Amino acid sequence: MKRPIKVIQFGEGGFLRGFVDWMLQIVNENTDFNGGVCVVQPIKSGLCDILASQDYIYTHVCRGVEGVDVKKIDVISRCVKPYDDFEDYLSLAEIKEARFIVSNTTEAGICVDKSDKLTNTPANSFPGKLTQLLLKRYELGLDGFVFLPCELIDKNGTQLKKCILEYCQLWNLSSGFADWIENENIFCNTLVDRINTGYPKNEKIDVGFEDKMLNTSEYFHLWVVDGYDGLFSEIPFDKCGLNVIVTNELERYRTRKVRILNGSHTCMIPYALLCGVESVGECLADPVVSKHLFDCQEEIIASLDMDECEKREYAKSVITRFSNPYIRHLCQSIALNSVSKFKVRVLPSILEYEKKFGKAPSALLFSLAKLIEFYKRGTPNDGATETEKLQRGTVKEILSDETLWGQDLSRFACEVEKYANSSKR
Repeated sequence: MKRPIKVIQFGEGGFLRGFVDWMLQIVNENTDFNGGVCVVQPIKSGLCDILASQDYIYTHVCRGVEGVDVKKIDVISRCVKPYDDFEDYLSLAEIKEARFIVSNTTEAGICVDKSDKLTNTPANSFPGKLTQLLLKRYELGLDGFVFLPCELIDKNGTQLKKCILEYCQLWNLSSGFADWIENENIFCNTLVDRINTGYPKNEKIDVGFEDKMLNTSEYFHLWVVDGYDGLFSEIPFDKCGLNVIVTNELERYRTRKVRILNGSHTCMIPYALLCGVESVGECLADPVVSKHLFDCQEEIIASLDMDECEKREYAKSVITRFSNPYIRHLCQSIALNSVSKFKVRVLPSILEYEKKFGKAPSALLFSLAKLIEFYKRGTPNDGATETEKLQRGTVKEILSDETLWGQDLSRFACEVEKYANSSKR
């Protein structure tokens, strides 16, 4: 079934197909939205040929403690490969019904390549390709787009717009075009959250045909869109029970995710590895590690100035996600760059807790002690400088080092030292 193309999607990987396209499928099934997706393959090699060989139809499977849900996805109407046919790519600018542009070109995708030229067919970078498409749209006198980037960087929409405007200067494009970018297009900052596990390797899932694009994910999904009040009137996500939130408080949701979800990971992993626990699911099954996790979550929740029910419901969803029997998330892979992660994800909770209650949070400081111990006698995977400092320094020297933490934390040294060689608090 080929629907009018309302969404242009840069990227054909598992995340967008298991997040945006999965949602649009549900919207099409439950409302009169009737929107199709045109996928742009943003790099030379990709999956578009395989998608085309299956008439752009594939299966998505959500799996978790909640059960298993199998859904056939048919929202993709066509694929375009700019490196094979640049004019075909530019022709997307002519589609009047096309209103939204979504993307997931990795964290490194939203950048400017100063060697790019307007005459390249196509430009090297994702923002460069977009600028070429937008210029064609502008020259046709058509309306602009709403951008919903899914790249995992802070203020992704703002950064994307900044890059496009930089290309306007780099390529000496008209001030009229730059004004059109500013005034006729909407660049939304977004936050996305779903673990997508992609094609199921080493297992067979029968979906009725040989589906080379079979995709899997957890049940949980969250898409927070900053400030575009017209979203639900154009795409009725809210009529379908989907966890899409339009808000002017995106940072609140980002803080919630970073502190409770990512912070829980970072608090738990060094201790789990020291205890010989290999995966996140096994952490939940281990009585010692799981108690430590729950204690840390209580202190994180206490430190956050948010609605109590909201905090606890989100923390509960995190535990459900960690318990997913279909995802074996290895602790050692999560341990990468643990010092910088602790600084961003856990240290703010320690400082907020101290400010709020006039004392340090014991479970989170125990996590800090286990982090140091992990670098001294475990298997850390970090930069040479960070690793050497934690391996060679005393607790007080490590906590005093502002290059590690951005401030002097030596006031916590006595309590951290107390936990340094203890297996329990």
